[in-house]
Amino acid sequence: MGEIAALATSFCWSLNSIQFTFAGKRVGSRVVNRVRLAAAVVFLSLAHLVLYGRPLPLQAEAYRWGWLGLSGVIGLILGDGSLFHAFLLIGPRKSMVLMTLVPVISTVAAWLLLGETLLPVEMLAILITVGGIAWVVSERQPDRPAAVGDEDEEKRTRDRVLGVLLGLAGASGQALGLVAAKRGLAGDFPALSATVMRMVVAATVIWLMAVIRGEVGPTRQALRDRQARFWLLGGAFIGPFIGVWLSLVAVRTAPVGIASTLMALSPIMLIPFDHWIFDETITTRSVVGTVVALAGAAVIFLT
Repeated sequence: MGEIAALATSFCWSLNSIQFTFAGKRVGSRVVNRVRLAAAVVFLSLAHLVLYGRPLPLQAEAYRWGWLGLSGVIGLILGDGSLFHAFLLIGPRKSMVLMTLVPVISTVAAWLLLGETLLPVEMLAILITVGGIAWVVSERQPDRPAAVGDEDEEKRTRDRVLGVLLGLAGASGQALGLVAAKRGLAGDFPALSATVMRMVVAATVIWLMAVIRGEVGPTRQALRDRQARFWLLGGAFIGPFIGVWLSLVAVRTAPVGIASTLMALSPIMLIPFDHWIFDETITTRSVVGTVVALAGAAVIFLT
């Protein structure tokens, strides 16, 4: 059961990245992040109400709100915001390949900040993961016939470099957010309650920023786009709600290392979608590099 839930979680992340890519192309990555956080708060609060009798864990200690709130700002606003922009520049598959750096960055950050041990096998796994990722993201798509309005090579190169940097920022945000969340989860605190707290703080901060910047009106205007609204609400339901729910089932009913490894298979699942939906050429190099990167990440998960 746990292994099936983990695979289903990975599929949810894959579908989620496609949905937010389509939405981002229509309304921009900032609107995507704002709306999906607000929608996720609604979905998760309802789930928390059903399971625990209250929509929010208001009884949680202040230090938990502090650490989990910080985790939400770093991971969900800065990290995911960068990732959603990367989706638009280098596509969901390469962006998700870069996200396999999350266990690498988390392991190094825990070693530096929390005093956790970094084993030699983990160091080797880090090198393998980084090597596989570098091999994938450094590959250039075969030249396509020029068309009217086609981007020039210089702009494509700039977008590719910026997309990779944003993907790295996304992975770093996710990883550092997990390190902060670990402090807030101390004492076997319920994972669903922690997720709700992260979402609530992140949604509050990102919408306050929108008010200060005068971007609430443009966000509401963007939501008049029916297709964007469809992709946004579907993505918020599939990812932050169903995906998070299944991930909790996976971690509770299967060994954590195995569950985490199976949940990291999104880049593999995205390979056919990248070809069919986004018309990307899938090469042997990209497949092998993705598998190598995932193998390195799996070693870290399973160690």
